[in-house]
Amino acid sequence: MLAALLAEGHHLVCAVRRPPPSHHARLTYIAADFVQDTDKSVWLAHLRNVDAVINAVGIFREQGKQTFARLHTETPCALFAACAESDSVRLVLHLSALGADKDADTPYHLSKKAADDFLARLPLRSFIVQPSLVYGNDGASATAFKTLASMPFSMRFGRAPQLVQPIHVDDLVAAMAALIRQPLPVAGDNGTARRVPLVGPVALPFTQYLRTLRAGMGMGRLPVLPLPGFVAGLLARLKLGWLDPDALRMLNRGNHADADITARLLGRPARSPDTFVDNPAAERAQAKLGWLLPLLRWSIAFVWIATAIVSAGVYPVQDSYQLLERSGVPPAYAPLMLYGAVGVDLLLGIGTLLLRRRRWLWLLQLGLIGFYTVFIAWKLPEFVLHPYGPLTKNLPMLAAIWLLYELEEK
Repeated sequence: MLAALLAEGHHLVCAVRRPPPSHHARLTYIAADFVQDTDKSVWLAHLRNVDAVINAVGIFREQGKQTFARLHTETPCALFAACAESDSVRLVLHLSALGADKDADTPYHLSKKAADDFLARLPLRSFIVQPSLVYGNDGASATAFKTLASMPFSMRFGRAPQLVQPIHVDDLVAAMAALIRQPLPVAGDNGTARRVPLVGPVALPFTQYLRTLRAGMGMGRLPVLPLPGFVAGLLARLKLGWLDPDALRMLNRGNHADADITARLLGRPARSPDTFVDNPAAERAQAKLGWLLPLLRWSIAFVWIATAIVSAGVYPVQDSYQLLERSGVPPAYAPLMLYGAVGVDLLLGIGTLLLRRRRWLWLLQLGLIGFYTVFIAWKLPEFVLHPYGPLTKNLPMLAAIWLLYELEEK
């Protein structure tokens, strides 16, 4: 949106939590935080000489202080109230969501609807933009859906049609820019607020959308495993990945609308989902890494935890003591070494599963496995040529951990 509005010659003031330096003459950043700035007066101070406001803040899942009530309702309402009192604001463009209507029944949609209704009651010319699923190459939802599409199989959760009507982010931006250029209702009532559904050209079942993305990435047919509704509900309660009870309810309800308004704003039909993928090879690789890297991380965590359990007593303790003694550990220190190693292995496994930032943990594991390998090869050389390869198997383990270290975000 930023690039599109700058290209049209607008002067922009962007409210962000941590303002970066601006290198454009028509672009200014200011500090603002939707978690904290719930007072109308805070926003009034930011609105001097601003004639149009675009609110695009939103979350799909709550996390800590980032709640639906705060980010979707309380702070947007404070912003909209400030717009209504401002001497300069003439237009508000609010990015809501398709489904935030009288049939809304999830906290996500209800919180969106509350802000939509508040804005609609104000004496402001406003557009309440309600898109369906939005696809952007690097967007969180698009990345998640491409990951699902690249997996060996997908699942269909129940028997509802589960229709979606995805719109490409470039079309969404172009349509919103068109609303700014012509701030008159495209169609509908004569009120000062206008709800505008923005959708792609075709509604299709969610699993077919995944198949479309898969085909766009140059992959073969996606097998779909149908699940009964009660099984889907049980899986949703586990909150694995993107699926939770609210997401399942929204998926079952469907997410589609008339595409005519979008086409009129764009002056052409919106981009079809079978053209969304721009770089099949790169996006296919990224999508596969989206599920292969977690699988690799979980398997490494399992190795550490399983090693701790085996060492704690599944493998005969006296045999472990003998190995330690042959390695040069005095018998008096053998229990400390054995159970100390058990504790370290267990902590490494749990940390691999739970920690969000793991670069230092990967380095620790690399150093520890490297030390074990060299030390055991020196003290117990028979394990180097053992037919089961207890030491040589450390080489792919080291390579896998190094891969995770390199791909971990800094």
